[in-house]
Amino acid sequence: MASQATAQHRFSFLRIAIALQTLTIFLQAVSAGLLLTSSYGEMLHSVGARVMYGASMLYLLAAVLAWKPGGGSPRPVRHASGFLVLASVQVVLGIAHIPSVHLPLGVLMFALSVLALARR
Repeated sequence: MASQATAQHRFSFLRIAIALQTLTIFLQAVSAGLLLTSSYGEMLHSVGARVMYGASMLYLLAAVLAWKPGGGSPRPVRHASGFLVLASVQVVLGIAHIPSVHLPLGVLMFALSVLALARR
């Protein structure tokens, strides 16, 4: 019984981490719109990028914690690692001001994050 409760706790932490990542990516889209229309949009988008990157790292941590102790599938770890790579590329593209790739990658990341959340 305790083992099942521990597994459920790890599962919910992973689900919360994916939901947080999905929310931060969505908020980045909102702040991108504010970036174009307001004086404080750039600051919000910059801060949001850091929060989104942190959420991607939290997702990876949650995936490792859900996998390692229970010996489950490493698939969530691969997915979370992929998201962290995408987030890193996204940050580099944003800093380099390459919106032709930065914006579609953001949309792709949001779609993939929603799919990951739906699977959990």
